[in-house]
Amino acid sequence: MRTAHQTKLRLCETLEHIADGLPAVDRLQCLQVASELTPVLRDCHRYEEDVVFPAFLRGRAEHPSSAASIRRLRVEHVEDECAAQDLTELLLTIGHGGAVENPEALGFMLRAFFHALRRHVAFEHEHIVPFAAEVLEEEACCEACAGGDGNCGNC
Repeated sequence: MRTAHQTKLRLCETLEHIADGLPAVDRLQCLQVASELTPVLRDCHRYEEDVVFPAFLRGRAEHPSSAASIRRLRVEHVEDECAAQDLTELLLTIGHGGAVENPEALGFMLRAFFHALRRHVAFEHEHIVPFAAEVLEEEACCEACAGGDGNCGNC
């Protein structure tokens, strides 16, 4: 999960750099980030939804707000992926020589995206990852015990 968050934050830094430089752009940088943005988000979101969120819910099932938080994060994943697709199209156009027709609007889109993504990552890092990591570590220990002598003290 830490790697996924670092990757998302690196993309945010690149997008912020593009926004800060407008109306001038580095076309190669636009192409590079456009090629990464949607696939990286999809991969990170798939891991979170398949591994991290279920582990969090197993560890926090008694808290009613836990399921609501995960539902909200899943909706944010969909929203982030839609926004990433829109940004990818614009960045590809610019990267292939298209004009930056409205630098203010592009800057606003970039900033709205990376600010929302940073908030999302911060929430996951502070509220989801600690509980999910604890559950995953316990489960890995129990799996190891099942294959060994069963004397880890946790099972």
